[in-house]
Amino acid sequence: MNVHRDRRLFLKAGTSAAALAATSVTHRESSAQNDSAKPSPGERIVMGVMGVNGRGGAIARGMMALSNTEIGYICDVDSRAAVRTGDLVGEVQKKQPKVVGDFRRILDDVAVDVLVVAAPNHWHAPATILGCAAGKHVYVEKPCSHTPEEGELAVAAARKHQRVVQMGTQRRSWPGIIEAMEKLHGGAIGKVLYSRTWYNNRRPSIGHGKPAAVPDWLDWQLWQGPAPERPFKDNIVHYNWHWHWHWGNGELGNNGVHAIDIARWGLDVTYPIRVTAGGGKYRHDDDQQTPDTMMVTFEFPEKKMITWEGLSWSPLGPHEGGFGISFHGTEGSLVIRGATYTIFDMKMNEVASGSGDAGDRDHFVNFLESVRTGREPNADIEIAHQSTLLCHLGNIAYRTRSALNTSAENGRIVNNSDAEKLWGREYAPTWEPRV
Repeated sequence: MNVHRDRRLFLKAGTSAAALAATSVTHRESSAQNDSAKPSPGERIVMGVMGVNGRGGAIARGMMALSNTEIGYICDVDSRAAVRTGDLVGEVQKKQPKVVGDFRRILDDVAVDVLVVAAPNHWHAPATILGCAAGKHVYVEKPCSHTPEEGELAVAAARKHQRVVQMGTQRRSWPGIIEAMEKLHGGAIGKVLYSRTWYNNRRPSIGHGKPAAVPDWLDWQLWQGPAPERPFKDNIVHYNWHWHWHWGNGELGNNGVHAIDIARWGLDVTYPIRVTAGGGKYRHDDDQQTPDTMMVTFEFPEKKMITWEGLSWSPLGPHEGGFGISFHGTEGSLVIRGATYTIFDMKMNEVASGSGDAGDRDHFVNFLESVRTGREPNADIEIAHQSTLLCHLGNIAYRTRSALNTSAENGRIVNNSDAEKLWGREYAPTWEPRV
């Protein structure tokens, strides 16, 4: 991480916060209760951020740029990142957060309203479930789970404890994307039957890792947490875990979930009835287990279909974009690139377009308003699970080299014992999530 750049971003967040804050609100009185009966907070919301090496730091900056928020805790098993981010947060908000290595310290503090989960994927659902049980609302990064079973449990935990849980699929709150969805659902391209999604990049090889001593700044045991323990290697932390099934979900779960979520929204579909996948590791000879070249198809009972193409070693995608979603209907097509959409008629003439702000701000605002009011957020955990499940099913189809037949009622795999074994996972002792 570039420390000087990170400091500039945090200071910029502080300037925005000063401009946005219209009033000063006295910190609410802490409740003596720490369970699901804990009421929604008042105007000021106190947060603890778990995982600040990447997205967690960005979330902390973005939340601080909104009025009446406070970062009460910074948590990371990398002590360097925790201290660095804690100091930057303290400099911006003029109040030093508590810096901890174990996120359970956040759960124990009744003054904290929100747990932000930005640790690696294998932590997303277990931390969300524990957060809900501790009376915290949760902002969880995508994907909301590491397995389909975890997604179901996360939904159950949010409902049982009546907590607001939002996944970080921020396009759900982008004004231009919302407008595009309104156009689709209003019949702008006729009956929408198909959506193509894609992600292209130019990722380098991760090489072949070697066993190494755990760095003194890393709590490797707690980094693994709910995942059964594995020896430390020098090419896993802090990003390449994405490409190991033990901790990550490959490119489909990493970036594919953003596109598939919008495709599902635009087509107005929920659970598929058939999922197929093909591809492999074609580009690099390295430790990556997940495919670098992948095509997945999802067929729905409404006679609609989504495809996803992931090509993580070649940057050129459809419509000359590295990331995008296109919709195809009986009267035309709509293409989304970034925060912009374009509508084409059946002769491929451009007939309309629109755009809006991108970034995280609108999604954060939506989450905080939901926490304050109890309203369902734009990327509620149930919506999040339904979209994340498609990624899991695509990966399971790929890993078992089989076509999956699934239930239109809940997306569960039907009559495929090998695939069903991947619905859940094994956990380290004492870490199995329960609701």
